[in-house]
Amino acid sequence: MTTRETVQAYSRARFAGDVTAAAAQLAGTFTFRSPMISSDDARGHLAGLRGFVSVVTGVDLLSELYGESEATLVYDVHTATPVGTQRTAEHFRLRDGKIEAITLIFDATPWHPVMAAAGRLSAARPPAGRTPAPSDRGR
Repeated sequence: MTTRETVQAYSRARFAGDVTAAAAQLAGTFTFRSPMISSDDARGHLAGLRGFVSVVTGVDLLSELYGESEATLVYDVHTATPVGTQRTAEHFRLRDGKIEAITLIFDATPWHPVMAAAGRLSAARPPAGRTPAPSDRGR
């Protein structure tokens, strides 16, 4: 598969809530970073997928850029939360046809009250394989 095919297959699976199909696109050594959550393995990253997808009402892809071993998508995620629409940039790094790293870039500020209300943005220990992003530690 090309970089484009791999990233598109992952994105389709993720937003459809298909954890198995999304996992099939990830490398054995995988990292995920976002303003709210970081994970050093695919299992930790995928653990929160269904919860996230449950609040997504739509996704509008604005831009997609592909290289030999990296890709960047820019999109609006529409949610059924007070956040509404979240503009997001997502960078993928691939090795041997699998995604080895994903970095999400977005303004997490509107999510803090939502996550606090859900009891997720706290000093509580995160699920195995997941750690709060540095900006959220100690909140």
